[in-house]
Amino acid sequence: MEFTHLGRTGLTVSRLCLGTMNFGPHTEESDAHLIMDSAHELGINFFDTSNSYGRNVEGGQKGRTEEIIGRWFAKGDGRRERTVLATKAYAPMGEWPNEGRLSALAIRRAVEASLRRLGTDYIDLYQMHHIDRDTPWEEIWQAMEVLVAQGKIIYVGSSNFAGWHIAQAQEAARGRHFLGLVSEQSLYNLLDRTIELEVVPAVQYYGLGLLPWSPLRSGVLSGALRKEREGGLVRGALPHAGEILEANRPRIQAYEDLAAEIGEHPADLALAWLLSRPAVTAPIVGPRAASHLDAAVHALDIKLDEEVLARLDELFPGRKPAPEDYAW
Repeated sequence: MEFTHLGRTGLTVSRLCLGTMNFGPHTEESDAHLIMDSAHELGINFFDTSNSYGRNVEGGQKGRTEEIIGRWFAKGDGRRERTVLATKAYAPMGEWPNEGRLSALAIRRAVEASLRRLGTDYIDLYQMHHIDRDTPWEEIWQAMEVLVAQGKIIYVGSSNFAGWHIAQAQEAARGRHFLGLVSEQSLYNLLDRTIELEVVPAVQYYGLGLLPWSPLRSGVLSGALRKEREGGLVRGALPHAGEILEANRPRIQAYEDLAAEIGEHPADLALAWLLSRPAVTAPIVGPRAASHLDAAVHALDIKLDEEVLARLDELFPGRKPAPEDYAW
């Protein structure tokens, strides 16, 4: 396993992050425990979850994923100590006011509930799952400072922030002599490169670690056409995966042909490309089985040359930093 620092911090994390959104809705608890054990065996020490994970159409409840992780920690043998644990808050956890978003009261309640479900007394990386435009930064940072002082959280991160949200957050934190954000978790993959306009420059300027979610675009970049020919279905975390595939079928075919030409699996190629991006700390991989995790680790061994990177840019054009992307 390769390791790096999370953004400008001294925190050491693996270059792959284990995403747990499937735990509960798609992966049974016993299998989830096996996946987490396998992650540690492979050297992956960075796990990502959210207080809202666990809900599904069959009636699973929000918070179930954190509970599954908590019962895994309870097995002991250094599981919690060897894990850099990241969770999130923002989504409503109930129907009453203040059961979601980022008021000081909502943050306090969300942290306490996550700690109970996770069976731990601290969270390594506490992430805001979305921007809250109704809550001032003074209130958010005061709440986070209290939690840091209490030892309940160590670092603060963001998710799904625009570049100017990151700038707002960091300048407000600077005025309070607070560390502020250390990471941003965004949708980023070969098909979705919009964050290169402003989020990536903001992340680089402020020294945040970038954690791409949906690195395989809901399975579309994982050999979807080959699976389709073999009678399989395109499934993933994002909705409308089939529509995404249809809208990009010629490019996906050319992409799978390129992967075959260089002798790599399409999923590994997609992860290797993200790992080559200078701002990326760790793509978040969300396996439904331990074997999927074993395969993902191979991406760390792939070194893409300039020719392959150029061909990928031709298939999936990137974005220049704003304003050069659309002006001069």
